[in-house]
Amino acid sequence: MPLPKINPTTTKAWKKLQEHFKEIEHIHMKDLFAKDPERANNFTIDWQDFYVDYSKNRITEKTKNLLIDLADEVQLGQAIKDYFSGEIINETEQRAVLHTALRSPATEKVIVDGINVIPDVYNVKEKIKQFTNQIINGKLKGFTGKVFTDVVNIGIGGSDLGPAMVVDSLQFYKNHINTHFVSNVDGDHVNEIIKKLNPETTLFVIVSKTFTTQETLSNANTIRDWFLQTADELHVSKHFVAVSTNINSVQEFGIDLNNIFPMWDWVGGRFSLWSAVGLSISLSVGYDNFDKLLSGAHKMDEHFKKESFKDNIPVILALLSVWYNNFFKAESEAIIPYSQYLNQFATYLQQGIMESNGKSIDRNGKPVNYQTGTIIWGEPGTNSQHAFFQLIHQGTKLIPADFIGFAQSLHGNQDHQDKLISNFVAQTEALLNGKSREQVISEYNSSKGITESEQNQIPFKIFQGNKPTNTIFIKKLTPESLGKLIALYEHKIFVQGIIWNIFSFDQFGVELGKQLAKNILHDIKNNINANHDASTANILNYFQKNN
Repeated sequence: MPLPKINPTTTKAWKKLQEHFKEIEHIHMKDLFAKDPERANNFTIDWQDFYVDYSKNRITEKTKNLLIDLADEVQLGQAIKDYFSGEIINETEQRAVLHTALRSPATEKVIVDGINVIPDVYNVKEKIKQFTNQIINGKLKGFTGKVFTDVVNIGIGGSDLGPAMVVDSLQFYKNHINTHFVSNVDGDHVNEIIKKLNPETTLFVIVSKTFTTQETLSNANTIRDWFLQTADELHVSKHFVAVSTNINSVQEFGIDLNNIFPMWDWVGGRFSLWSAVGLSISLSVGYDNFDKLLSGAHKMDEHFKKESFKDNIPVILALLSVWYNNFFKAESEAIIPYSQYLNQFATYLQQGIMESNGKSIDRNGKPVNYQTGTIIWGEPGTNSQHAFFQLIHQGTKLIPADFIGFAQSLHGNQDHQDKLISNFVAQTEALLNGKSREQVISEYNSSKGITESEQNQIPFKIFQGNKPTNTIFIKKLTPESLGKLIALYEHKIFVQGIIWNIFSFDQFGVELGKQLAKNILHDIKNNINANHDASTANILNYFQKNN
């Protein structure tokens, strides 16, 4: 059945939230904690190895209940059932949305067009497993008989960001194979990668559903030409594999039919790392760890699917995001992982969240009259504390932030871990409480009196506080816990899209620039400059004069 098409602003809950917002807008969270000794416990979800504290938010129990009423009114419960059951919820492209099926147990049934897709999923997983093991143990070798030492993933968007983020996040678990990622059509990017490689010992994984993506094909052909400087055409089949649906084009490239890993229309690119798109993950950390990643995601799927909204981590985080975006008019959210391993996590989520929910047309085909997608940004702590935290603490913008931390370090240096977590905890405490004028004054040596210079400093040292944060504290960074974390944000995206009455799983907004780029490339190749606005024409003229 199609998704509901309910404008959230027409619901009773939305109207009540507007009234409630006026009551709570200027309340300080410190006062909420003072009034309710059980607040921290009441606004915490303790699930498996995840501890999610959302008590440092500008909400009360009434806020939470009204937000859940909103979720009920827009029929989120039914939408979740449709999401997991293979209904055509990507209506604009007439597709199911079933990346969740990629991590389902073999015993489940997920029907698409009358066919259970799970056996096909497990056939591909077995192919990934066999291929991974043969590369890692050296059974499959390069054209000169040498074992593979490097793998290069060639893709862009979801065919790059997801695998690259996971490989980076799971460095601790990596094997002897070095993994590289080529995505940008910038020729300097691909050339910087290949100059480090030995063609005899490098495997290339081309990831492109259609095998027509300009950036991916340009990079693949450049690499193929480089490879053929030392190898013959027949050797391409030993060093190149593909994840694609375009069998003919892949074979024309020189890739063996047995080395083509299939994709499905019901898996969107930005949710595809769980599929054969994750082949480079499997090659980097081993199939068993790749499978644990999927297992963790499935556990979060089950939590999201079965848990009541009041104790449902993705639902709660999505509702809080709606609260700030639509009522406090906060335009962005920061993602701050206190783990250097997760240094690409915010970048990954930028695509997942902004490509999904950056929409201004609702599911009725009408312009929305409210804000939708949020701007996502962030960097790991503690680096970010010395960069943009000044803006969060004392700037004029309200920026809700997710703080993600791990209780245990992987290398076991407890001194470093204690310092890391002290910063992790201190920042959310500081954002909550701020620092009052009285506290600033008390820090001066009052026995000698406050100097004129110190008096002038006082206003600049005051922190308003009352800045909202969520704390996602996880026992340890493992393939399984990372799978849970990624799936958590996937489901948050889904919930936001349902509430905002938009289609989260198409991305027509990325197409216009691509179409115009083809026209401009034609003009560049033919040294012409016509049919453009004056600014574009001048820019092209500058490029043509300097090349």
